[in-house]
Amino acid sequence: MTELKTKLNEARVEEFLDGIENEKLRKDCLAVLKLILVIFTLVLLSTSAYAQSQSKPPDNTSLFWNSLKKLCGKAYEGKVIAAPADDTTFKDKDLVMHVRACEENRIRIPFVVGTDRSRTWVLTRKKGRFLLKHDHRHEDGKPDKVTQYGGWTTNSGLATRQVFPADQETVDILPAAGPNVWWIEIVDGQYFSYNLRRMGSDRYFSIRFDITKEIKAPEAPWGWKD
Repeated sequence: MTELKTKLNEARVEEFLDGIENEKLRKDCLAVLKLILVIFTLVLLSTSAYAQSQSKPPDNTSLFWNSLKKLCGKAYEGKVIAAPADDTTFKDKDLVMHVRACEENRIRIPFVVGTDRSRTWVLTRKKGRFLLKHDHRHEDGKPDKVTQYGGWTTNSGLATRQVFPADQETVDILPAAGPNVWWIEIVDGQYFSYNLRRMGSDRYFSIRFDITKEIKAPEAPWGWKD
């Protein structure tokens, strides 16, 4: 049916051109018709491309994961952006994150506070969602009694930010942390930040790492296994 319509249209164009006796005018009309055809084709292509781009939302989980993978093997210095007034854990301490181990669906990031190498952030990707866990160890490598708390993202988040409300395991381990919400923000070429807000309270931590300046990697965290 489409082929028949095309042939009919071509026949009408030829009939129109045959009716023009002036050869120069006939050539000019043919050139104009060809130009119109080119413009019409370009409009159709651009409209189709726009429609396809609008029908496919960005894959924020993959974009976030790829930004994180760019940091693999690198270490960065951080600073406290916000903390409770009575904080003594991070205040005036050297803070270093080291994206030490990257697997296809798991990335482990030791977080060193001064000489304390007990902390590792563990990010796992599964079915379009992320799990954040905090792995705490003693110097002998044995797990701390408060460890493996964190939570899952509940949606695809943003390409630059993923949010992790506390899960049931966190509540079982540390009931007071039930209202906790963590989020990680990555702005390519600028910074990585780790954040915690305890909803319904003034408890808020934010630590920002300058990812424009790579530093020497620290020693392995306590109990580390490659």
